[in-house]
Amino acid sequence: QAQLVESGGGLVQAGGSLRLSCSASGSISSNSYMAWYRQAPGNERELVADITRYGSANYGDSVRGRFTISRDNAKNTVFLQMNSLKPEDTSVYYCFVRDYGREYWGQGTQVTGSS
Repeated sequence: QAQLVESGGGLVQAGGSLRLSCSASGSISSNSYMAWYRQAPGNERELVADITRYGSANYGDSVRGRFTISRDNAKNTVFLQMNSLKPEDTSVYYCFVRDYGREYWGQGTQVTGSS
């Protein structure tokens, strides 16, 4: 089993930046797939960005060019650098890890972009 602990959410003015972190503890291998999702009230959970163990990243259309996902395999940590935040980025952001068929979710961290 593993646990994911997220940090870095908060309130930021439009155009500002935030950096989210998600640290995985327990039996997570460096082969894991890592991702960030978000869910706003009344909306479905959507993929924000994901990254393979080799650093190959993929982004949702609404964040491409503004957000950057990265990972530290030695520390089993994934990051999400969010720049040029918009009010529509307001959501609860969730860390997700899939490792040898097992899936884990973080508890979520609130990000609010104010206009």
